[in-house]
Amino acid sequence: MKRIYFLPIFLLSTLFSIAQTELPPFAFGVVDGFYSNELGEHRTLNIYLPPGYHPDSATRYPVIYLLDGSALEDYAHTAGLVEFLSTYGVIPQSIVVGIANVSRRRDFTHPTTVKEDLELIPNSGGSEKFMAFIEKELQPYIDSHYLTNADKMLIGQSLGGLLATEIFIKKTDLFNRYVIVSPSLWWDKESLLSQVPAFLKEHSDLKQQVCIAVGKEPVPMNRDVNTLVKYLKKYPSKSFSYNYVYLPDEDHGTILHMALYKAFEGFYKGKSE
Repeated sequence: MKRIYFLPIFLLSTLFSIAQTELPPFAFGVVDGFYSNELGEHRTLNIYLPPGYHPDSATRYPVIYLLDGSALEDYAHTAGLVEFLSTYGVIPQSIVVGIANVSRRRDFTHPTTVKEDLELIPNSGGSEKFMAFIEKELQPYIDSHYLTNADKMLIGQSLGGLLATEIFIKKTDLFNRYVIVSPSLWWDKESLLSQVPAFLKEHSDLKQQVCIAVGKEPVPMNRDVNTLVKYLKKYPSKSFSYNYVYLPDEDHGTILHMALYKAFEGFYKGKSE
C-alpha cells in the first residue's frame, strides 16, 4: 500500500519539476554594468525600460537613478511603481537605473572625525569618489547607451538620503529632481545639514524639485529633517520647489514605497509628459 500511495506523488513532483525547468524566466528589466575607474571596481546596474522601448525609436525618456538599486533591495518595487504610475498617466514613461551596491556605507558617507561614526562604519568617507562615478561615468554611460532626455531624478533613503542631500548641495545640477527619504543627516554631527543655509544663500536661481519624506523615525532624525525643511521653506526662488511628506504610519523600514508614490505625484501633479 505504501508503494501505491507514494508513487503518484513522486511522479507528480517529477513532472512538476520538469515543467518548472521548461518555463521561461520572468525578466523585469535588464542587467548592465561596467568597470568604474573612479571606484576601481565593476558596478552592476539593474535597468527598467518602459513598454515599447526600442533603441531605434525617436522617443527619449526621463531617467530615475535609484541608490540601493540591487535586485534584492529597492529596484523591483521602484520599477514596478514607475510602470504602474506611468501606465495610468500619473508620471511619464521613464527609465529606472538601479545602482547595485558594493559597499553602500563606504559610498554614501562623507569623511567624519566622530569616534562613534568611525566605529560604526570603519570604511566610511567614500562619497566624493562615488559622486565622481555618477558624474563622470554613470550618467555619460546611460546617456550614450539608452534613449534619455534631460530629466534626471535621484532617489535615496537613509544613508542614501544623506548622499542625495550631499549631491544636492555639492553637485546640484546632476539632477533636476531629488527624492530624499529618511536621510541620515546625523552623520558627522550634522555637518552636512549645517552647510545648507550657506548653499542656499549662494545659489539664488535653483530650478530643482525636491521631495523630502520622513515617518516614525528616532527624534534626532525627525528633528534634522524638520531643520532641513525649515531652511528650504525660506528659500525665495520661484523656480525652485520642495515638498515635505510626513508619513506617521510608516517607519524607517516601510516608508520608501509610499514616499515614492507621494513624491511622483507631487513632481508631476497627475500629468504625464
